[in-house]
Amino acid sequence: MSEEITKSVIVTNKFGIHARPAAKLVECASGFKSEITINKEGMLVNAKSIMELMTLGAACGTELTVKCCGDDAQEACSSISELLAGNFEVE
Repeated sequence: MSEEITKSVIVTNKFGIHARPAAKLVECASGFKSEITINKEGMLVNAKSIMELMTLGAACGTELTVKCCGDDAQEACSSISELLAGNFEVE
């Protein structure tokens, strides 16, 4: 059964989503079968595309909505949300 999970998250990395955090996000998202999108103020991008993520211009404090659709949507949404809210473990 395919699920659809949506969660709002605040970017905590002091530099926002720049190249290294975007690469970590793509790496994480690519490990799931689900379709994963991230929405910033109506701008919807594929979380498995570093180029699309970079177009968000998501600075520290930006609210993003993570949407995951698929069989592993719950796990994907949890992992992506934790990464976004957890400072990406990189600077």
